[in-house]
Amino acid sequence: MATSTESSTLLALSHNLADAVEQASHVVVAVNARQRMSSSGVHWQQGVVVTADHTVKRDEEITVTLPDNRNVSATLIGRDSSTDLAVLKLAEKLPTAEICDASSLKVGHIVLALGRGDGISASYGVISALGSAWRTWSGGQIDQFVRPDLRLYPGFSGGPLVDISGRVIGINTSGLARRMDVVIPASTINRVVDQLLATGRIARGYLGVGMQPVRLPDTLKSKLNLPALGGVIIVNVESDGPAEKAGVLIGDVLVALDGTSVSDTGDVLAMLGSERVGKTINAQIIRGGTSIEVAIAVGERPRS
Repeated sequence: MATSTESSTLLALSHNLADAVEQASHVVVAVNARQRMSSSGVHWQQGVVVTADHTVKRDEEITVTLPDNRNVSATLIGRDSSTDLAVLKLAEKLPTAEICDASSLKVGHIVLALGRGDGISASYGVISALGSAWRTWSGGQIDQFVRPDLRLYPGFSGGPLVDISGRVIGINTSGLARRMDVVIPASTINRVVDQLLATGRIARGYLGVGMQPVRLPDTLKSKLNLPALGGVIIVNVESDGPAEKAGVLIGDVLVALDGTSVSDTGDVLAMLGSERVGKTINAQIIRGGTSIEVAIAVGERPRS
């Protein structure tokens, strides 16, 4: 049986968690941009809602359900699938998120995931893992790896992860890592939001080549002292693209970019973030059994 001191401690914790949910609930909205189920979003800046891009299935006729249960129209400003973020614009005046710097987190810290559907919902857990900056499979830069040990219920993607003071650590998503829910930290969100508000899109690096993974013969690996098992073979070179201008040819095998081995197309995309646009990247290429280095000026991927 719990002692009176233990009961008081648990009761105080329970009240603190409920207070954190209440405080953060004022910035949590429901985003109605897909059939059958809404997702969640956070009123990040005045008039700006951030949500998970993979839950926004249409570009128009989007509405947002506010904390007072009113439905209002929202305009899609831009989206970035590589970081799974979408930005919506509102005409309403609402409280804005109080931000917690994810770099202050420790494994074991108590956190809450919030979502909004018919009302506010919460899921309770702890920070289970922290890590350094990482790249998503489509090349997006996430400033810190944050994995909570809690359940994201249907509709929770796009909603906030908050600390026990109700401050927003970031946005929860099930759309960036297979079989794992992660958090997009506030620093990443701020960077993406600023660029989407300024330009409506995120610039992506572009070489102008078609590629396929290829395994390298052991004899060639040994001869050229290559650490990776394979590379990517160039199967198409776009006319007047960055690669053609640098002298890249069909049949070349790309094995490294700026000294980092690449063995599939995902590795290449991960090296072509928006910060690379306009800069030169050194490509190590196997041509005719010989290793050569080619400097490619990274272009910006054309709009589809």
